[in-house]
Amino acid sequence: MNRIVVERRVSNNGFLQLTLPLGADEAGRDVRVTVEPVVGPKKEMTPEEWRAGILATAGGWQGEFERSPQGELEEREPLS
Repeated sequence: MNRIVVERRVSNNGFLQLTLPLGADEAGRDVRVTVEPVVGPKKEMTPEEWRAGILATAGGWQGEFERSPQGELEEREPLS
């Protein structure tokens, strides 16, 4: 049996109805049906939504801005 992918919309009453013609050869066989939501494309942010998101993070840092120790510089042989 081949894998079949069917996309349908759930009705307003919350029911999903499927009719799948699998053929006489598949009669009497067990099948597995998996239901998962289809993830649609991400909605583009408007410039106003982007700005509001940036402004919501303002003042969120609660620490010091300091660079941690970087270690010693390695000495190399001259290129000449």
